[in-house]
Amino acid sequence: MNIRFTDTPPIDPVQEGRNAEARSAAILAVDAIPVFEPTVTVDYRSSGRTLVVGSAEQALPWADRLATALPVTVLLLDSQDTMPVRPYPVHVARTVAVAGWLGAFEARWQAPGQPVQQGRYDLVLDLSPSRLIASHQRPHGYYAPGYDEAARAQAVETMLDMVGDFEKPKYFSYKERTCAHGRNGQKGCSACIEICSAQAIMDDGDKIKVNPYLCAGCGACSTVCPTGAISYAFPPASLTGKRMQAALRSYREAGGEQPVFLLHDPEQGAALISRLGDTVPGRVIPLALQHTASTGIDVWFAAVAYGAAGVAILLTGQEAPQYVAALDQQMEIAQAVLDGLGYEGPHFQLLRVGAPEELAVALRHAPRGAVPLEPALFHLANDKRNSLDYALEHLHRHAPQQAEQVALPVGAPFGAIEVNKSACSLCMSCVGACPAAALQDGQGAPLLRFIEKNCVQCGLCAATCPENAITLVPRLSFMESRGQAVVLNQSQPFHCIRCDKPFGTLQMVENMLARLASHPAFSGHLDRLRMCGDCRVIDMMEPQGEMRVTALRRD
Repeated sequence: MNIRFTDTPPIDPVQEGRNAEARSAAILAVDAIPVFEPTVTVDYRSSGRTLVVGSAEQALPWADRLATALPVTVLLLDSQDTMPVRPYPVHVARTVAVAGWLGAFEARWQAPGQPVQQGRYDLVLDLSPSRLIASHQRPHGYYAPGYDEAARAQAVETMLDMVGDFEKPKYFSYKERTCAHGRNGQKGCSACIEICSAQAIMDDGDKIKVNPYLCAGCGACSTVCPTGAISYAFPPASLTGKRMQAALRSYREAGGEQPVFLLHDPEQGAALISRLGDTVPGRVIPLALQHTASTGIDVWFAAVAYGAAGVAILLTGQEAPQYVAALDQQMEIAQAVLDGLGYEGPHFQLLRVGAPEELAVALRHAPRGAVPLEPALFHLANDKRNSLDYALEHLHRHAPQQAEQVALPVGAPFGAIEVNKSACSLCMSCVGACPAAALQDGQGAPLLRFIEKNCVQCGLCAATCPENAITLVPRLSFMESRGQAVVLNQSQPFHCIRCDKPFGTLQMVENMLARLASHPAFSGHLDRLRMCGDCRVIDMMEPQGEMRVTALRRD
């Protein structure tokens, strides 16, 4: 969702002045909240071992500068008639690969006709034509300043100080139990892997694995996670919600109207806003985040429920492209919900601007969406689904339209499933695959139950179903049945024709008969498919030529 300009009502200078004073009160309220201190950190140790990669002309002068204080190794990417004489190792390399992070880089290179060599380094200065580490977010300790001499000088000066012990917050928290990445070898949600600009998240079978040393703290993984299995821990969503509540409370008490949050990063975004000075509309409340990709629909819905007429996110062009696409999708989903509830909008605005003049124009058209008549009192939880439940319940209770269901775009983390009853054999594979307990069995009875409130639309049930009988239906239901177990399919139990023990459903047995009738193990012995596993083995092991009397039950 890009900037959407709507007709802007004439500015009332009296109210504008009141809004500006209210904003000052809101900012003071936010500043009064203590700074969040991380409780878990990630530690790095660097002894300064430095690898410099580039052509001789590009690499050697900077390596000489670094070698005055650090142990240096150079990999030259161009051939040399005579190897440069330096007080540090210099190698010629045709191929180079580097991976790792501050204090733990591993490099592999090969010269023509030579075996592969490798080494471990604490720091890397990459002056090669194409970056050796292609991730948008570069690892700590890896510097690739490009061709700009000033940027190279700054990188080198920074590297000279990168010796010793360092730490950073552990930005994320991961609850493996609720992860929807996979079940039983089937893949479901990979949103966090796809969005991570630091390539810190990887597939680990049915789960994911996050490398805390590579994690850059953008929080985008928590924004797109449908279950909340991975959450932003620095700062947590609960603190962001607390700041929003305090700001809006003070803003209202000071007589401000139609407040809108302008979420921005503390560096480029803050600098761009400061250049506007007093021309920022009074109703726009800037709120700095660790990263602009770190909030999603749970925080935005809460902001509207608290009384914010809108949420604008300022992007300055430094963000990874996948962040922009994800925020745009999240805003599309969020706006669809509010539109379906009758809240006049728009409420959300994604600002991709690079100059103060562009930002000034965009803020004059900041969202003026309708809000509930009563501000919500709940507090944001660090559990994403709980926060969404609280926010959506409040928004629906005060909605202009008491919609029972709202259709949502594909990719929304809410929805139902449809089951083709004629194909479903009630094998319960989908129940075992569901990470959110949305699908449940019949506790011994041949029936399939579904709790829509729990469904995150990960698709694992559809991917697992051997009959391809499940279809996802993205929507948001506000009916009472949303939180209740509803029967999607049921069948009569099928009893073994030999021992009369129930071992499946009628549909399951009919499917087996249709598929396995020509199988050598059952050809001429179809009755075995109507037996339980134990009786089937007994029947197969009994001598074929020996006369016997077996009572078979026929349905």
